[in-house]
Amino acid sequence: MTRPIRAVIHTAALAANYAHAKACAPASQVFAVVKANAYGHGIANMVAALPNADAFATLEMSSARSLRALGVTQPILLLEGVFSAAELQLCAEQSFWLAVHDERGLAWLETTALACPVHVFLKLNTGMNRLGFPAEQAPALVARLKQCSNVASITLMAHFASADVPELGVAAQCARFDAACAGLDLPKTLANSAALLAYPETHHQWVRPGISLYGSSPFSTKSAKELGLQAAMTLTAEVIGVQNLQAGDAVGYGASFVADRVMRIGTVACGYADGYPRHAPTGTPVLVDGVASRLIGRISMDMLAVDLSELPNSGVGSQVELWGANLSIDDVATAAGTIGYELMCAVAARVPVFVEY
Repeated sequence: MTRPIRAVIHTAALAANYAHAKACAPASQVFAVVKANAYGHGIANMVAALPNADAFATLEMSSARSLRALGVTQPILLLEGVFSAAELQLCAEQSFWLAVHDERGLAWLETTALACPVHVFLKLNTGMNRLGFPAEQAPALVARLKQCSNVASITLMAHFASADVPELGVAAQCARFDAACAGLDLPKTLANSAALLAYPETHHQWVRPGISLYGSSPFSTKSAKELGLQAAMTLTAEVIGVQNLQAGDAVGYGASFVADRVMRIGTVACGYADGYPRHAPTGTPVLVDGVASRLIGRISMDMLAVDLSELPNSGVGSQVELWGANLSIDDVATAAGTIGYELMCAVAARVPVFVEY
């Protein structure tokens, strides 16, 4: 029998979340961001869930080529651009769109012989200070790109640093972007998941939702359910052992939890080698047979412990939902001091994945 742990990918939820993005930005086209193997959900599953997506966006050339191999004919945007002139040539051959964010990438465009022109997303830095040309250089950069025979079209692009933080918002970055791009009359893309859901003024011709497509909230102040999002991944395991504790008994490595009363705990077939966060503390929520319970003690490589003290009918074989359709991944992430993105992307290759169509 296979070790009793599994991740289930809900393609109907992926489709519903994409439809929600379309409804939130009805005048925009929507990139489905599928970087990091579709945030751990599998690129093939995302393609199956979104056959009519406007476009896809990813990072690596290998990921973009996988999308084409899966039959994707829609535009595919490389969010970090290319890393060599040879990759730029592949972009032309495969009709990939690409971000251009530095002088090196721009020089490749101006000097490389291409089979056909490519669609360019000019990345401008408006305050994220990660990738991008200083926004104020936009007019001069656009002039260079318009003189380049390898460029089929230009879209202006930036990324928000704090769209998910209400007290900071997007106003300062929008103002810098708008001032820099005034009079250029080109398509634009600004909105990530948070901006898509909270700032309609950022929608423009294209929006680029990522985390919201997978059913996780980009905000700490609003839940996925409140935002109309559906969980696209459920991680479950089973109780494989039961221990009865007396007051003073410790649980797990480092004796980080010591019982203060008679307790009953279940050992679950999931650990940090499966992608569950080792730093998740006692009290992190779980569901046992659909009933709310909590994590106990330190996460081991292959196992963790849950509290069965108030669940007399649960034991070996009981189903434990670690996050998913009934337990928000954001609640688990918050308890563990991280974000849902990390949990999704960290599910290990040894965890069997089942796809629910």
